[in-house]
Amino acid sequence: MIDFQLDDRSGVATYLQLALQVRHALRLGLLQPGDKLPTAKEVVAKLAINPNTVLKAYRELEREGLVGARPGLGTFVLKTLSDHDPAEQTELRDRLAGWVVDARRAGLVDEDIDAIYHAVMRQGIGGSGALHGTRA
Repeated sequence: MIDFQLDDRSGVATYLQLALQVRHALRLGLLQPGDKLPTAKEVVAKLAINPNTVLKAYRELEREGLVGARPGLGTFVLKTLSDHDPAEQTELRDRLAGWVVDARRAGLVDEDIDAIYHAVMRQGIGGSGALHGTRA
């Protein structure tokens, strides 16, 4: 089951944060079709937010065809967003986690790591796989 976290400083609406976390879990293969999402009551108890916020996030996901509500039973995942090999994703995630540990040991803070990540993504590493002296 997904464990929602909120970032009050992100500037992103709470319902969008919840929906984004479900999409990420679907993309990473952490949620699979048939999995049940936490009830609005469970999310409200954990995060101290308005139940309508949770329901709004779930309705958005439902409109996208990602989840479906079953009256009296809950909200369930209908489809995934990943067609990649879960073992390969796990390996890549582990390698990235190792890089983050190395970056923190080198004294980088989250904002530094985020800036590096976004710079690399913007550079769109192509077939050569090299970042020849380009700047973000």
